[in-house]
Amino acid sequence: MRDTEHVPAPPRQVATHCPYCALQCGTRLSAVPGPAGGPPAHAATVEPDPDFPVNRGGLCQKGWTAPALLGTPDRLRTPLVRDASGTLRPTGWDTALDTVAASLARLRAEHGPDAVGVFGGGGLTNEKAYLLGKFARVALGTSQIDYNGRFCMSSAAAAGNAAFGLDRGLPFPVTDLGSADTVLLAGANPAETMPPLMRHLTAARLIVIDPRRTPTAERAALHLQPRPGTDLALALGLFHILVVEGHTDRAYVDRRTDGFDAAWKRAASWWPERVEKVTGVPVSDQREAVRLLAAAPRAYVLTGRGAEQHSKGTDTVAAFINVALALGLPGREGSGYGCLTGQGNGQGGREHGQKADQLPGYRMITDPAARAHVARVWGIDPAALPGPGRSAYELLDALGTETGPRALLVFGANPVVSAPRSARVAARLASLDLLVVADFVPSETARMADVVLPVTQWAEEEGTMTNLEGRVLRRRRLLDPPPGTRSDLDVLRSLATRLGDLPERYPTEPRAVFEELRKASAGGPADYSGISYERLDAGEALHWPCPRTPAPADADADAEEHPGTPRLFLERFAHPDGRARFADVEHRPPAEETHAEHPLYATTGRVLAQYQSGAQTRRVPQLTAAAPETHVEVHPDTAARAGLTDGGHARVTSARGSTLARVRLDPTLRTDTVFLPFHFPGEGRANLLTNDALDPRSRMPEFKVCAVRLTPVTTDPLPAGAVLPDTAAIPEGARS
Repeated sequence: MRDTEHVPAPPRQVATHCPYCALQCGTRLSAVPGPAGGPPAHAATVEPDPDFPVNRGGLCQKGWTAPALLGTPDRLRTPLVRDASGTLRPTGWDTALDTVAASLARLRAEHGPDAVGVFGGGGLTNEKAYLLGKFARVALGTSQIDYNGRFCMSSAAAAGNAAFGLDRGLPFPVTDLGSADTVLLAGANPAETMPPLMRHLTAARLIVIDPRRTPTAERAALHLQPRPGTDLALALGLFHILVVEGHTDRAYVDRRTDGFDAAWKRAASWWPERVEKVTGVPVSDQREAVRLLAAAPRAYVLTGRGAEQHSKGTDTVAAFINVALALGLPGREGSGYGCLTGQGNGQGGREHGQKADQLPGYRMITDPAARAHVARVWGIDPAALPGPGRSAYELLDALGTETGPRALLVFGANPVVSAPRSARVAARLASLDLLVVADFVPSETARMADVVLPVTQWAEEEGTMTNLEGRVLRRRRLLDPPPGTRSDLDVLRSLATRLGDLPERYPTEPRAVFEELRKASAGGPADYSGISYERLDAGEALHWPCPRTPAPADADADAEEHPGTPRLFLERFAHPDGRARFADVEHRPPAEETHAEHPLYATTGRVLAQYQSGAQTRRVPQLTAAAPETHVEVHPDTAARAGLTDGGHARVTSARGSTLARVRLDPTLRTDTVFLPFHFPGEGRANLLTNDALDPRSRMPEFKVCAVRLTPVTTDPLPAGAVLPDTAAIPEGARS
């Protein structure tokens, strides 16, 4: 008979989703058994879920290696408090929380509730995002809350709300793209940023608008390579051509839209030759792009960060929406406009209260009816709800000033690396009376904190996420959190009660938080009231809005029968009159043009093997090996003029700072443009260069274009991954 005493127990397995981008690819996560068949070790293996329609059995490098993060050697496992000598020391949870609460209470008493700010993240679950917004506005009473999603798709959100009356990244399922004949990608590089999406684009002719010859552009039928900061002029030019050459769907425009005449009056002066002079895109390519779109029975216009991260990003997206509306694409099954959301829960994160101007359900905080509804759910007077606060960068830039917050709580973000003009942001963080960071790794922002709170990560928690197509998904717990860590929900409840709020207002069970979120979102644009854990766990595909269906009067239980809304706008748009709006927009130059001292444009973005600020992916050995440091891509002719060599180092300098980067020669790049990824810390921060000029409507910073110069570095440089000074380091005793 077989000896079963030493046979390992079968691994537990859960169906869950990748912790990275907004595709939220379906995965099957299995726990690795512990020694001699004991409890599972804190490790897991991953397989793609072949049945989940978004990724259809595919994963990118980041998804395949995600389990490596669960056992990262520098995982935070105990709270840290900075002592009088400036060193972070391990301490107990009660001491850490008491320290935070006492400081917050003092600052609020001395300077008012807006003396405390909150900065959230687009990777937090819906439950965390919801409770964080409630905690800020009720327990703290502050208006000073925003999140790093402001740096992601806020321009597309502003443009989408104006055009359609509603903002959802993709107002149709990802799978609809599989039947497209032509897809225009403006400033998007999904072959690197979300590779499984490319499985849905194999049959379509791609038109890619990007200053770089990206892996996505290499697959395109047509690549338009504009000068950085000129996408708006190009979109106006495409609109001009399609009107002049008779491709406008006049029946659709007359029946379903308003504002065409004003939009056309603007675009009328953007004839192709003028557009070529401004953008550098040949007239023939402009005409071919319009021809491909107009000839396609099924066509989509999709925007990404390259079109949105500008001081005119809202207008730029609006101009591309104008193109889509003129062709009659939005609200037509098999065609449309959409935005490729970046962060894992960038959609849900702003829908439920992290954004300065929004309350749960995508309600606007200035709307009296919205305030009354949410206040009723929260059990407070609507007058007690603070008004809108500062946007993300404005919040960071105001820290420590006479009128700005004196304390900041950071959940799920790393602004020392991810914010524009990052040296200035780091200085503002250093000026605070109190910086608190909740994270599971010692990010660059955590290294600056006065208090660090170690929290759970993706495979250790339950909750929901909302992907780029508005599909609400279940995140499922596989592993027990390491001893010494707590959930973000527990942290919020513990702080709220120490500040004198009612503990029952801050549930620590995600399911209970979601039940309250359903009530708070009911009747709002992003209505989740008909979605439940039970329906999600039963395998239903539910896209918001999904209102609760009232039960018949004689029913024993509530009916939750609404099927969700995978495709928006098929019958009407979300404006009260049901019509979409063209936008009257005009091109303007970037906030900073090149000049003699800084003769080149720099643009930033992501690479395949890293994600966002890199706080997670830089801890995965396979990903670090693939992309270990900052690099700068330069055309060989440009490099020769600057005295640079392939593989050498360059100093890239703007009016705001300089970055050290390894040189990569790329003959496909424009000679007036260089590219840097933004995932790296220390002297390798691309955001040391970027401009903090803001879009007047979305408050999006101008990440995508700034003026720089290149100089060779001949001495041995500091490592591109250099971190902050040793005085800010996390002690070994706090890690495992």
